[in-house]
Amino acid sequence: MLDRREFLQLLSSGILATALPSGMLSAKSLPVLSRVIPKTGESIPMIGLGTSRTFHVDVNDSVEMQKRLAVVRALLSTGGMIDSSPMYSNAEEVIGKCLDKLTKERVDEKLFSASKVWSVNTQAGIREYAESEKLWREKQFDLMYVHNLLNWEEHLKTLQAYKQEGRLRYLGITTSHRRRHAEFQKIMKEQDIDFVQFSYSIANRLAEEKLLPLAQEKEIAVVINRGFQTGHLFKRVEGKPLPEWAKDIQVESWAQFMLKFIISHPAVTVVIPATSNPEHMLENMAAAKGPMPDNKMREEMVRYFESVAS
Repeated sequence: MLDRREFLQLLSSGILATALPSGMLSAKSLPVLSRVIPKTGESIPMIGLGTSRTFHVDVNDSVEMQKRLAVVRALLSTGGMIDSSPMYSNAEEVIGKCLDKLTKERVDEKLFSASKVWSVNTQAGIREYAESEKLWREKQFDLMYVHNLLNWEEHLKTLQAYKQEGRLRYLGITTSHRRRHAEFQKIMKEQDIDFVQFSYSIANRLAEEKLLPLAQEKEIAVVINRGFQTGHLFKRVEGKPLPEWAKDIQVESWAQFMLKFIISHPAVTVVIPATSNPEHMLENMAAAKGPMPDNKMREEMVRYFESVAS
């Protein structure tokens, strides 16, 4: 965790801002709420960290690496999922170097590691998995997905074998594309999987129709990607005020508004907004703090967002 000296160093370097709301300057102070993984009853914080587009940096660039280290440190101060993929350029290498640095500093990681197999070839997928273990410095991944259903039949067999061997704790499938939803639902119904990952946001609620109810029925944990639609949603509400009643659920920013809408759905286990900014990591984590909106307020959140989004 950040001690006072480290925090002041980050603050003076500009890595942490001075304008964060009161109570957000220390991740340690955040009572981040958790959800239960249905298959096991294990709890996991509802806000995790995605790394798509944000952790692709030169590992020799000390300034950029320090920013990613601060992001990871903020997340792990209360525990949480870090999600990556071989698809995300060298993000796994960056994660591994950050985790190695924190280990050397004797920081208690409390990490839930999640990555993906992404290959049309079964043997290439096996090599890819081994490379991910090497880059992350992981002897046992918490979660490994078949990314975007690529060669999913064969890769699931490999992951199931690894799970039996103790090399892996949970397995699952992902998609970010609605054209794959029909096949995705079929796999959810017929295969023994622990997690699914798909897109869901206050502006994209298609998952509410079938995917989220099916996950509840089959007792499958749900990880949400693209909760901000790769940042596009912020452009739609830029300069627009939050509703006065947002204070009732301790929402202080549009990011928290959008995230709290997502995690308040009872089928959602974790949401993984990507960021390279430690300020934003702390802001995101604060969404899993305080009261959650009920169904009536969730409907009001949608109406308000649609009324102000340009």
